[in-house]
Amino acid sequence: MSPTQIPASLLAVLALALPAVAAADSYTIDPRHTFPSFEVSHVGFSTQRGRFDRTSGKIELDPAKGTGSIHVVVDADSIDTGLQELEDRLRKEDFFHTARYPTITYEADRLVFEGGKPVLAEGRLTLLGITKAVPLKIEHFHCGVHPISKKEVCGADAVGSIKRSEFGMTAFLPAVGDEVKLLIQVEGFKE
Repeated sequence: MSPTQIPASLLAVLALALPAVAAADSYTIDPRHTFPSFEVSHVGFSTQRGRFDRTSGKIELDPAKGTGSIHVVVDADSIDTGLQELEDRLRKEDFFHTARYPTITYEADRLVFEGGKPVLAEGRLTLLGITKAVPLKIEHFHCGVHPISKKEVCGADAVGSIKRSEFGMTAFLPAVGDEVKLLIQVEGFKE
């Protein structure tokens, strides 16, 4: 019997006998609910906070296999501190130099899972054209059906830190702190 003569019923049985190959779920970042933010010491008196208002990207998750990936692009020009004068200064050459480096990216090819949930992203941050390893601890993770859109969504809060001088951002050191805390709230809709 040639392959073209195999009965359809036998092909169906063979197909059922093969293990299912589940692909990772893909999520598109919701820019209305994703705001990477930062905290840095301001002359030792207080903590200066800021965020970025425009973010895009994709997240892949396969909890069954304990794998996943993250690709996030942040529009550096969308920096928001609540103070226009400060935002204008941060866009200049001695800080984010947004004219030359319009985006900040974070990419992780490895996620660490515990109990079916990601707890750590082992990724790379590219800032001012310099790429460094930056792990992000995932402190909160939840998936479910969004009560308004009725779409499946996953959300997380991640934290990490960098030394801005390692990316070439040295203006006003040490008065303005070198260590920068990163706080990232993210939501993504399942594709």
